Amino acid sequence: MAARHVRKGDLVMVTSGSHKGKTGTIMRVMVGASADDTRVIIKGLNLRTKNLRPTQRNPQGGVITREAPIHVSNVSPVDGKGKATRVRFKTNADGSKLRVAATTGETLGQAIRSADAKKPGKSPAPKAGASEAKASKAKAPKAKAPKAASKA
Repeated sequence: MAARHVRKGDLVMVTSGSHKGKTGTIMRVMVGASADDTRVIIKGLNLRTKNLRPTQRNPQGGVITREAPIHVSNVSPVDGKGKATRVRFKTNADGSKLRVAATTGETLGQAIRSADAKKPGKSPAPKAGASEAKASKAKAPKAKAPKAASKA
């Protein structure tokens, strides 16, 4: 999974749309099938009303108001000064990865990847005797069956 500039619990500002300039806390990050489908739900912003049909559970029906998702590209984290900021990713010498505000240089939230977590793409060192086990599992080529003589 790719690192994103926002995470659950971040204080963010909406950068475009009808709620531009408003701030709120991310309640949920909805990861889509591709990076273009990722959306966030922000507490108290982008409220939509929904009409509920009467059911056995709720015989009265009614109208509810709830937060609708906003595309992740339309929000930015807020720095210590209360302004929207871009995010840079910094890798420390011990291997931990941090999100850093581009405007002030302060750290945003906790480390994305801790120092003891393994890095993607790196496989652990092979165990002793592993090559012998692989050699015994290797398949021997199958002998081809002789073709039947064709009738002339």
